[in-house]
Amino acid sequence: MTTLQQAIEQTTVTGNKAFIPYIMAGDGGLETLKPTILQLQQMDVTAIEVGIPFTDPVADGPTIEQAGERALAAGVTLRKVFETLASFKEEIHVPLVVMTYFNPVLAYGLEAFAEACVAGGVKGLIVPDVPLEESTILRETLNPHGIDLVQLVSLTSPPERIARIAAASQGFVYAVTVNGITGARTNFAHDLKGHFAHLREVSHIPVLAGFGISTPEQVVSMGALGDGVIVGSAIVTALHEGNLTKVEALVSASKGDLEKSTL
Repeated sequence: MTTLQQAIEQTTVTGNKAFIPYIMAGDGGLETLKPTILQLQQMDVTAIEVGIPFTDPVADGPTIEQAGERALAAGVTLRKVFETLASFKEEIHVPLVVMTYFNPVLAYGLEAFAEACVAGGVKGLIVPDVPLEESTILRETLNPHGIDLVQLVSLTSPPERIARIAAASQGFVYAVTVNGITGARTNFAHDLKGHFAHLREVSHIPVLAGFGISTPEQVVSMGALGDGVIVGSAIVTALHEGNLTKVEALVSASKGDLEKSTL
């Protein structure tokens, strides 16, 4: 069992749901990365997804895209993110999952990228623009370094493809809950229960829901479908506004404490 999978299962065995917040590295300046990660860690999140700012973020909605633009304007680069993570690696006790696109990874150099992940305490990687059929090159580079390649499953994937993606994914299966880009939603597809039931049936690792989840109530309802949730845009907005109370409310909801999660 990998470090990332173990962290999720250690959370779910207690009856809680895994909670993975997404942050944009360098939104507000690279100097915010360390305190943000340590604050989230103190809130007892399961893992942290660290987004890398990119000029063409095809999977991201306006909130995360704007956060990336702010980070890029502040001079944030992939190399600088890794250097910053490595500078306080010993203080990081939750698995980090980097979310980026293939172009920066390729430009960095696959092996050098994997080594930088290790130096920065990164345990997983999400690359939404690399389909399953093209993912072998990443998996073969990352796995010898103990880094998982997390695969995304869309609502439109046919059953046989869902089974293949679930079999190939590592750490957890990232179950996309909407058709489209990231961003807060008020409504979700009506057939999510059946979709998640099938996913959990064919997956040998935890299944987490992501995209569109933005309220404590949605954390509870979406978390109930699988093993936990990933929350992105709502976290990015709250951090940008300096509203840690909102972040804490979302985390509390994953532990079933809706009284503390009133926004």
